[in-house]
Amino acid sequence: MPTTSKGANIALWITQGLLAAIFLYAGGFKLAMPMAALAKASPLPALFLKFVSVCEITGALGLILPGLLGIRRDLTPIAAACLVVIMVGAVTVTILTLTVQMAILPFVVGVLAIVVARGRRNWLGRGAS
Repeated sequence: MPTTSKGANIALWITQGLLAAIFLYAGGFKLAMPMAALAKASPLPALFLKFVSVCEITGALGLILPGLLGIRRDLTPIAAACLVVIMVGAVTVTILTLTVQMAILPFVVGVLAIVVARGRRNWLGRGAS
């Protein structure tokens, strides 16, 4: 039996959709960029950024598909938690290489991912429910 109210469930789905769109865009953009362009745009190795982009795309799919399909819904809070880890790295790198003000957006995205991870934790252990 779900422990999330209807309003909270709707808010979580909206947040999941927004985060999925953000991570699909960011991950897809980095994945499509040539390695040379990535190397110029970031102090991090281009191959690492390609890896992160695949993780972002996979995480975005993990935010939406399990709930939509009703299969392995327990993967949604795990995907959200993994995206939090990516955003901690993004905030850290942004602060170290740019400014604290530029780190606000990845910080907010990370907080939203925490909200989804906590809000969907009732899906953990319920795979196909």
